[in-house]
Amino acid sequence: MTTVAFIGLGNMGGGMAANLAKKGFTVRAFDLMPEHLTQAEKDGCVAFKSAQEAVKQCDAVVSMLPNGSIVESVYIDKDKLFDAMPKNTLVLDCSTVAPQNSQRLANVGREKGMRVVDAPVSGGVAAAAAGTLAFMCGGTQADVDAARDILAAMGSNIFRAGDSGAGQVAKICNNMLLAIHMAGTAEALQLGVDNGLDPKVLSEIMLKSSGCNWSLEKYNPYPGVLENSAASRGYTGGFMVDLMLKDLGLAMQASLASASSIPMGAAARNLFSLHKHSGGEDKGKMDFSSIQQLYK
Repeated sequence: MTTVAFIGLGNMGGGMAANLAKKGFTVRAFDLMPEHLTQAEKDGCVAFKSAQEAVKQCDAVVSMLPNGSIVESVYIDKDKLFDAMPKNTLVLDCSTVAPQNSQRLANVGREKGMRVVDAPVSGGVAAAAAGTLAFMCGGTQADVDAARDILAAMGSNIFRAGDSGAGQVAKICNNMLLAIHMAGTAEALQLGVDNGLDPKVLSEIMLKSSGCNWSLEKYNPYPGVLENSAASRGYTGGFMVDLMLKDLGLAMQASLASASSIPMGAAARNLFSLHKHSGGEDKGKMDFSSIQQLYK
């Protein structure tokens, strides 16, 4: 039985750790929030009071952390998890960070005798809970292959994008496109409503027409169209506006580094930034589909 240390049990990580436990892995869990550890224990994980203790006896480590500076701090600069875990541990960082963060993580990890894969995810909180995430992996073929059983317990699609950092590039591109078609979907729906259409009827029409896209079908931003969508529960839960802005910022950084033109990505970033502070309040903690409110 493989023993996995899981670091970071937030909206995404909690469901992922629970699925590992359900699939028979021994999960040694750590999070800074006590309530997250309590839930992890209910889900079949073993809770630890420090990340260092959690990784002491493990075959693999999975992390889901907020940003690149925290990832580097946890593994290298402050908590020094690379020095606490056994040699040859397989490290799977599922956080969405800059490719440079993942490359440093891989380089330092290999120097210390570890195997490191960047494996950011797509699918959101619902897919994390259901175990149907998509993983975009960066690392050697051998290390990605070694990670497949663990990743398969949490997701249904596993891709190797290339070497270290490539998984992050794929995730940045994916989320930039997600932001673009979510903003466009919200804009089109509002145009229809403002001109007398029922948003459900308009959604049905577009789903069978050339405007069909994932945001429209699986994550409809207009309240009441999809029963279980974030929009139909007051835009709570799901993927926060702040996180989308973080990912769009990573896309901007990547575009500068490669001299790539991303006019639609830049426009989406501006729209989500405007939405965050629209109405005189900070909407950063709302689900990103709440961009619909910007058009009202």
